[in-house]
Amino acid sequence: MSLTFTNNEKLLLKALARRLRDIPTECPYGLDYRAVYRMARLDKIPEEIMGTLLAAGYRRYGDTIYTMACEDCQRCIPIKLDPFEFRPNRSQRRCAGQNRDLTIKRTPLTPDQETTELLQSFFDHRFPGKNNRAGDYYAGFFLNSSEFSMAIRYYSGEKPVGVSVIDIGKTWLNAVYFFFDPATAKRSPGTFNIINLITLCREHSIRNLYLGYWIEQSSSMNYKAAFSPHYLLIDGSWRKVG
Repeated sequence: MSLTFTNNEKLLLKALARRLRDIPTECPYGLDYRAVYRMARLDKIPEEIMGTLLAAGYRRYGDTIYTMACEDCQRCIPIKLDPFEFRPNRSQRRCAGQNRDLTIKRTPLTPDQETTELLQSFFDHRFPGKNNRAGDYYAGFFLNSSEFSMAIRYYSGEKPVGVSVIDIGKTWLNAVYFFFDPATAKRSPGTFNIINLITLCREHSIRNLYLGYWIEQSSSMNYKAAFSPHYLLIDGSWRKVG
């Protein structure tokens, strides 16, 4: 599936390319390579423009658009699903069943003590010693000036067990970030979150569900490829796999 853009979209992407700056840093996924974020901070992003950027392989944090431009590594591969093509495997059906007891709430992105405490617990377990501060991360990574972001919260009774930060437009859904209570890992919460996002897309006739990056060498990222069929952005084309 080769990328095709209108003339206006091509002009938009060219204008963005002139604003991009390379920022080298430690690999956020723990690979032994120097990472380079190619990024640009934007003003409020219209919904239709965000759709174009996602189709071109860009990601978002805050009001910043970025892609990875690492010199010695091309392992971060954008991945997306067509929710209407997806057929769950046995493991995914089992995951959906064991999480059927959860209450799901769709809410504004506004942070609260409950959410930041859950995120801090996730950081302390997943990234020990990194000194990630949940409040700063929420404000700098999730919150933005646009109007298409929201949170999906998962509860077991009154206890929060996971939060999915998403952007949603008329024709696309962008999975920005997902964090969960480390004590609930046996539920496979990441898998269940994607299953729920697929359901949300189907409810709104959305055919492009962007899951961020697939990284085969990263255990926290490679589970996304278990959703079949899926599409990988390779050499400028979305290639169907499965």
